[in-house]
Amino acid sequence: MKDIKATILSNVKVKGDYYKIILDAVYIAKHAKPGQFVQVRCASGTEILFRRPFSIHRARSGKIEMLYEVVGKGTEVLSCKRSGECVDVLGPLGNGFTLLPPSTLHPSPILIAGGIGTAPLVFLAEELAKRKIKPIVLIGARTKSLILCEKDFKKAGADVKIATDDASRGYKGFVSGLLEEVIKKGKYSQGAKVYCCGPDPMMKSIASICLKHGLKCEVSLEETMACGIGACLGCVVKLKNGEQKLACKDGPVFDAEKLSLEQ
Repeated sequence: MKDIKATILSNVKVKGDYYKIILDAVYIAKHAKPGQFVQVRCASGTEILFRRPFSIHRARSGKIEMLYEVVGKGTEVLSCKRSGECVDVLGPLGNGFTLLPPSTLHPSPILIAGGIGTAPLVFLAEELAKRKIKPIVLIGARTKSLILCEKDFKKAGADVKIATDDASRGYKGFVSGLLEEVIKKGKYSQGAKVYCCGPDPMMKSIASICLKHGLKCEVSLEETMACGIGACLGCVVKLKNGEQKLACKDGPVFDAEKLSLEQ
């Protein structure tokens, strides 16, 4: 972990309220792992006191990318920044996904993304590609215009399937229903590992399905993180055994089997 002043190389709108920012951040790019995140100071002075957490979308060639959605003052300010400006970035933070070893013996892992939850899973898919592992990727969105990163996943060699709530593209319904359909077909279910990131209700549904079918599942929780290092205790996560963990320090990736899904 290191606090650096990173130069913005580009900051562009992808679609709708979604943006992608690329930062010159050699130290973070070198040490980042899929599933980890950074804390970004979106504005100087006292206008916005706390940093904002962003999943690392990519880390390569001394640069890091973040895919983010404008949802409040912090991300709105960030979306207005231009190439050449600098931002303070702390990272890499947290614990990432458990990577599968290079092998042709295990079944294809299943990556499940909802909304901005696609961000860390592209990094994971590209890392798996380096290990000669081709996953199946299930992307969920409200409508086809909000589908994110489909081309990025395909470029990484993934078998991509789409679910939209309004049936405008692919499977009609939630991505959890698409997972059930994939499992029923049996092609990917035998011992496959599931990696999931998205809205809490979606991840709870995915975790329940995986537990029902005996699939190992890791979820990346989207929690409010003021400090990102475990000092403020503002991102408590409850486990089934009654323990409490911190999403920023102990996560944001957790074994779904250990989480209390009622939290």
